[in-house]
Amino acid sequence: MNARERFLNAASARPVDTRPVWLMRQAGRYLPEYRELRARHGFLEMVRTPALAAEVTLQPLRRFALDAAIIFSDILTIPEALGVPYTFREGGGILMEKALRSSADLDALQTQGLTERLNYVYDAIRSVRHALQDGHALLGFCGAPWTLAAYLVQGESQEGFPKLLALAKENPKMLERLLEILSQAAAAHLNAQIASGADAVQIFDSWGAVCPPDLYENFSLKWIRQIIGALPKDTPVILFAKGVDAREALWRSGARVLSFGADADMAREARLAPTGHAVQGNLDNRVLLEGPEATAAAAYALLEKTKDAPGYIFNLGHGVLPGTPVESIDALVRTVRQFPVA
Repeated sequence: MNARERFLNAASARPVDTRPVWLMRQAGRYLPEYRELRARHGFLEMVRTPALAAEVTLQPLRRFALDAAIIFSDILTIPEALGVPYTFREGGGILMEKALRSSADLDALQTQGLTERLNYVYDAIRSVRHALQDGHALLGFCGAPWTLAAYLVQGESQEGFPKLLALAKENPKMLERLLEILSQAAAAHLNAQIASGADAVQIFDSWGAVCPPDLYENFSLKWIRQIIGALPKDTPVILFAKGVDAREALWRSGARVLSFGADADMAREARLAPTGHAVQGNLDNRVLLEGPEATAAAAYALLEKTKDAPGYIFNLGHGVLPGTPVESIDALVRTVRQFPVA
């Protein structure tokens, strides 16, 4: 069984001979080859240039025995394709070219031709798929509508996204219209990624916890269901709703796999997963900063807790942190690969 088959079996909750290993946000400053590339090209330039995006996607697989690659891209490519570009602030965080304030702003969004403007993503996926052949799975992704709306309404990244919450209270009709536009755009984007060679896709509701729990169904989950319902039925969909404590509702989204942050009890989540579904996660990424020995010990402990879970996909609870030693990644992958699976 090759790495691609292992990953797809896991995403379908079928037992596999070894645990699939996938590190979210594989590219990063922990790889010297990435730093070398980053010194010559800006982040957005790499995202928008298929050859560079493909190279960054493939870099971790040349070093580590991972089962899957995730395409190097960004969730804000959809707002940009709709006509709202973004940049990174000097002090950190996202700055959108404008904030959406009125129905006229929604009318101005460029909904036609969206996938044509995102063709650089699909070119990168086709390139990576060709390079991987059948040896590894390839994942595409997008941001959930609520999370994308957070940036578009606030106009920037800001704790709590107060303008988004104000819009939800004061003008829910406008917000729902925006969410509908974003859900249609996300479905089109994911379908194009699948058609270009992505084996599975992930939806990131990174700011799901900002939504009041009693509003999460109406302003986030129903749009995620709409996206998943528009995808090919046999495509595994992974949902990461960061900080959202609504497991039963999340399982009803249509996602085959739920991904969890480091604060979740992974063994419990695996036990509660419906038949035919799988879980992914959730080693604390800060452990890797402590070095290879601490990383191996923490990874082994997590594997022990989840060893009876069918289709479990080992992953970090969040992305690899800057400054993470390459030796820690190597120790993590070796620990997972060597862990006995009944």
